[in-house]
Amino acid sequence: MQIFSTFETTSYLEMAITCLERKGVKKENIYAVPLDNRTEERKFFDTLHRSDGTSMIDIGMALATAFSVIGASIGFKLSWGPIYWGLIGAFSGFVLGIAIRLYTELVVNKKKILLKGKHSEIILIIDCEESQAEFIENVLWNHFALGVAKVQQI
Repeated sequence: MQIFSTFETTSYLEMAITCLERKGVKKENIYAVPLDNRTEERKFFDTLHRSDGTSMIDIGMALATAFSVIGASIGFKLSWGPIYWGLIGAFSGFVLGIAIRLYTELVVNKKKILLKGKHSEIILIIDCEESQAEFIENVLWNHFALGVAKVQQI
């Protein structure tokens, strides 16, 4: 049986390996594989094949609607009339909404993305007998593994 787990690079990983070696798992049956983390920046705009679920025009459409109604209402008193002022209001609301969304994505959410969550840095692979699997899994969870999976070898 093989047990896979992911860890951050911390002293808990070293303590987990030491604990497993003390409990009878041979050093030759423990493999630690470091992961290469993403170095390039995330793509900002979505493509046809990849989307992060964030819409760039949602605030722009809402503000375009609101500004066009206000512009058309005020346009009855202005010289160009309600249609032109409604279109001007819609365009300015859309541009303002896009600017707000770009600011929140590039400035506010970038800080949250950098601070958010834990990242797997090392995969620990352990070859063991089926009788040892539950004990090893408990040791990994107790030493703050980010994830654990068991694979039955055929």
